[in-house]
Amino acid sequence: MRFVADIQNKTETISKMQNGLIMVLADMVENRDKCTGDHVRKTAAYCRIILAKMKELGFYKEQMTDQFIDDMINAAPLHDVGKIHISDIILNKPGRLTDKEFEIMKTHTVLGSKIIDKAIAMVSASSYLNEAKNVSEYHHEKWNGKGYPHGLSGEDIPLSARIMAVADVFDALVSERSYKKPFTFEKAMSIIKEDAGSHFDPLVAEAFLASEDEVRKVAQSFDNNSKTTEQIQ
Repeated sequence: MRFVADIQNKTETISKMQNGLIMVLADMVENRDKCTGDHVRKTAAYCRIILAKMKELGFYKEQMTDQFIDDMINAAPLHDVGKIHISDIILNKPGRLTDKEFEIMKTHTVLGSKIIDKAIAMVSASSYLNEAKNVSEYHHEKWNGKGYPHGLSGEDIPLSARIMAVADVFDALVSERSYKKPFTFEKAMSIIKEDAGSHFDPLVAEAFLASEDEVRKVAQSFDNNSKTTEQIQ
């Protein structure tokens, strides 16, 4: 019994270390991008909300296992890891990117996938890395096939990436960027609703929209934290 308990404790410790290292890596990437404050943590929180609601509503029941949910939650912070290879000149440009610059920015998807491939080769037992690869490479694909980098459509896009797409776009909409002011919460929610079935998996969008109260709480909590930090500075 003591041996089993010891193994369990060590397993839990390793898991916590892995999760901690994921956030350290994600923070390193995010800290290079000066206009996406707390994006990693906000999108991870929105993914958690979407997953809980999808499970509650019975969407994609066969795929929505406890293992998948845990893997997706752990993988979410790595969706933009490929940006570590994008030049600061492009990443922090104070304005809209040119077409050429945007083509370079789009490569963060496949670059992130390659980074995670290397991690998988070294830590093959970590199933969350497979979902990390999926969210990194495919979170800019669109339900209608007009996304990038591969132009996948519908359920050919991994479910984890379809979930991340909603979380990622929503946070971009309600956040200030060098090239735009933030949209209101209501406007951002209406855009998610309008783009369900074109940009977004309609079931994932439905789960997100059905979680409006929880989403609002997360958005407000990070907004309040940001204002508090500005006041301290």
